[in-house]
Amino acid sequence: MNSLLATRAAEIRQEIRKVVVGQEAVVENTLIALLAGGHVILEGVPGLAKTLFARALAASLALNFKRIQFTPDLMPSDLVGTNVFQPGTQTFKFLPGPVFADILLADEINRTPPKTQSALLEAMEEHQVTVDGVSRPLPAHFFVIATQNPIEYEGTFPLPEAQTDRFLFKIKVGYPTPADELALLQQTPFAPGVGESIRPVASVDDLVAIRREIEAVTIEPGIYDYTLRLLSASRQSRHLLLGASPRAGRAWLRAARVLAALRERAFVTPDDIKELAYPVLRHRLVRQPETEIEGTPVERVIDQLLASVEVPR
Repeated sequence: MNSLLATRAAEIRQEIRKVVVGQEAVVENTLIALLAGGHVILEGVPGLAKTLFARALAASLALNFKRIQFTPDLMPSDLVGTNVFQPGTQTFKFLPGPVFADILLADEINRTPPKTQSALLEAMEEHQVTVDGVSRPLPAHFFVIATQNPIEYEGTFPLPEAQTDRFLFKIKVGYPTPADELALLQQTPFAPGVGESIRPVASVDDLVAIRREIEAVTIEPGIYDYTLRLLSASRQSRHLLLGASPRAGRAWLRAARVLAALRERAFVTPDDIKELAYPVLRHRLVRQPETEIEGTPVERVIDQLLASVEVPR
């Protein structure tokens, strides 16, 4: 019999397909990150349905969704909220910002200054925000989907390594296949919106039960050792100025447990670790200047790391 996670994941994919054509890997990896308690960066050129996908995911899970467009004039208070004086009662009332959502879409996160980016950092890491010295908890399922445009860097503020390391995955969103794009072009021009077409297929109770399934997945000592050797290899690579952090290793193993549960296995395999290497590492590895000049993509460096470390039997 299918596990609850596998059943709900199939239903979520089916719902998202109603509005987003293709992008199966994006859907799966984002769902893995959410269930692993991480956050994701979606990197892709405009027009690839990143916002539509985020809305559809939230709707399929019956979670509260907020979107904020990051711009150079965005202030931290625009994100987390502010205290407003009420003349009638002579008191201050807290007006929460869009960060108080289950799923927050941080659109073009690299277009806002570091001061506002750092306001999101506390929310991502500690699931709370602090306004005027008062800490306020965020929803239990708080999940950030940040987007970046990979070709327009003028007037942007690239995320520092300390913040990119807080994202579990960086997922590249590419163009659809010709068959998927043809299906997209043939869609009804005035199709119903997300709210009308997507039905919720998972409840909060389902998410709690799914997390219990994930916690039951075991990791053998050989898998820990394999992950450690990959982390060490990244720090010793001549192609890299900065390798993967211990935080990356812990996140990698959390995600691998979700992937194993999604495949209806009670244990993590080396293939789970290898499959997740690209989304886990591509935003954490800093290439040497000469490697960048040579045009060596970070994915090729990851391939070299995987090839250099013996897989446990």
